[in-house]
Amino acid sequence: MKKSKPKAQEHANDLFAQARQVFSGSYVDMLQATGHDIIEQEGSGSFLIDAEGRKYLDCCTSAGTYNLGRRNDIIAERFMKAIYETDQGNFVMPSDYKALLARRIAAFVPGRLDCVLFGVTRGESMEAACKLARGFTGRPGFVTVDGGCYGESGFALSLSDRQGKEQFGGLIPGVTTVPFGDVEAARKAITPNTAAFILEPVQAENHCRTADAAYCRQLRALCDAAGAKLIFDETQSGFGRTGARFFFEASGVEPDILIFGEAVTSGMFPMTAMVFTPELKHFFDIHPLIHLCTFGGHDLGCLVAMAALDEYDRLEPWKNAAEQGDTFFKELSDCAGRHAETLVSVAGRGLLISLKFASEGLARAFCTGARSNGILVDTGKVDRTTVLLRPSLLITHEEAAGIVEAVKKTVKRL
Repeated sequence: MKKSKPKAQEHANDLFAQARQVFSGSYVDMLQATGHDIIEQEGSGSFLIDAEGRKYLDCCTSAGTYNLGRRNDIIAERFMKAIYETDQGNFVMPSDYKALLARRIAAFVPGRLDCVLFGVTRGESMEAACKLARGFTGRPGFVTVDGGCYGESGFALSLSDRQGKEQFGGLIPGVTTVPFGDVEAARKAITPNTAAFILEPVQAENHCRTADAAYCRQLRALCDAAGAKLIFDETQSGFGRTGARFFFEASGVEPDILIFGEAVTSGMFPMTAMVFTPELKHFFDIHPLIHLCTFGGHDLGCLVAMAALDEYDRLEPWKNAAEQGDTFFKELSDCAGRHAETLVSVAGRGLLISLKFASEGLARAFCTGARSNGILVDTGKVDRTTVLLRPSLLITHEEAAGIVEAVKKTVKRL
């Protein structure tokens, strides 16, 4: 039973007061500054419903995790059945569920990326990828690009362009950062000591800065010439969000290692993975325990992920993402043209859209105003003058029109 509105607000006030005392006062300030000081009650399809019963079109979707909508009914039903069939399993032992999901992922991901190592978080899968690249090549160095965002753990944080990471002291050595899109800088940085070149082909948190096909091809050639590996992180651009199963398909360039995120279960279970080529598997043949994860390949999660993959195959949501994304881009670019002093530009592909504002303050004000107009959005973590739109890939034309209208109304009032 939902709380009455006065009691719901009182409950929310109590929770935020406790958060200030035991967690972080500035965290609460941040939530309030972006209009996120609400208590989630439930998710349903394209919507989030708060404790007071108010509905919002969810354009956060936990950083693009809920590709198939909030609490997808078919996946949820499989989850409920699964808890009576199995449990976590033993993480160092095989199971039918792990083997079946690995086979399904190999079939789903294009190209020769046929080998899988499961994880729980994005950063952890990047850790495993870095270990594999160093172990296979016997080299210490990594090259990455500015503006990236890969997670919060050791290797991932060292590679990321994250504000404040200097607070944590010395991180992982051997990381060189070059300008995004600069082929000559990459050529100079990739040496016989380089284990891998690492990038997000679409930097969602940095105004959706996108690697074009020519740049990807040149990186592939440079890595091949130097014996280095090419790692793409498609945590936010994968599983249909940019209008293809994975963005790298559009570039025509296949990485040696691909990272993908919790969209593999559409957010219904914490699971990520790195997938890699059979060539790289040879290192695991010799060193099978280079990366262990207690909950990696969780048997319940494997059943949930297989149900999600069934839905991805059945619905092909990348087609809807491409169609709706074209409409979003046109409508919102027109809006930017009419309000250029406020909304500077629009970028992105499919249903990964970034709005760039004239200042951080305007970006935050847009978030709070958007909430009042019935949509939830968030600022970029690298470029904080940006706001991201990452709705469910199954949004209807009517829901998409509602998002566009809310954006226009909010921009007009800034």
